[in-house]
Amino acid sequence: MMSIVLMSDRRVAAIPVDDCGESLVDVRTHGALLVDDRKQDPAGAFAYLRQGVLDRLVDAQSLLPDGLRLLLVEGYRPPALQRQYFEEYAAELSGSNPDWTPARIREAASRYVSPPQIAPHSAGAAVDVTLVDADRLELDMGTRMNASPEESSGACYTAADSISPLARANRNTLGSALSAAGLVNYPTEWWHWSYGDRYWALATGQRAALYGPRDLP
Repeated sequence: MMSIVLMSDRRVAAIPVDDCGESLVDVRTHGALLVDDRKQDPAGAFAYLRQGVLDRLVDAQSLLPDGLRLLLVEGYRPPALQRQYFEEYAAELSGSNPDWTPARIREAASRYVSPPQIAPHSAGAAVDVTLVDADRLELDMGTRMNASPEESSGACYTAADSISPLARANRNTLGSALSAAGLVNYPTEWWHWSYGDRYWALATGQRAALYGPRDLP
């Protein structure tokens, strides 16, 4: 498997943010995308994205084969919740690996949860998304969404070779459409795609990120 740049990489943190000020919008009011409620929160924050990200997801959906649609599971994630997720997973890894240094814990945790300071979800720039068929049934993607590297034995990595040919084909269909619309994938999570954040900027050679972490109004 090719070398993967993790969210904890210093090159990601070194990308400056020149926030364009674009609004966070509620995907549910747009109507073009299906939204799952498994990550529903009291404020409905999970269903928000920057307008530019939403526009690109709509473009990506138009590129899918007939009968397939995108299913948005989680978009925006408040900074406090992101910090909670990261600290909980880091504590889990530390408990399982007491000989690991804090730096190694942080790097390993970033395979699955982004460090809070640079989290694309907290910028409204990232989306966890999958494919559904005409009956709104999720396609086989090789693992459940949000399966950790430990749980899935690495099958959550986008290019994992341990998944079935059908799951590989479905991942390729998802990836082809999203890539063509300008989003980039985080290679440890087949479901995580983003646009405008620091990781996207590094992956595409941009000088600065368009979106930085923000609070939901």
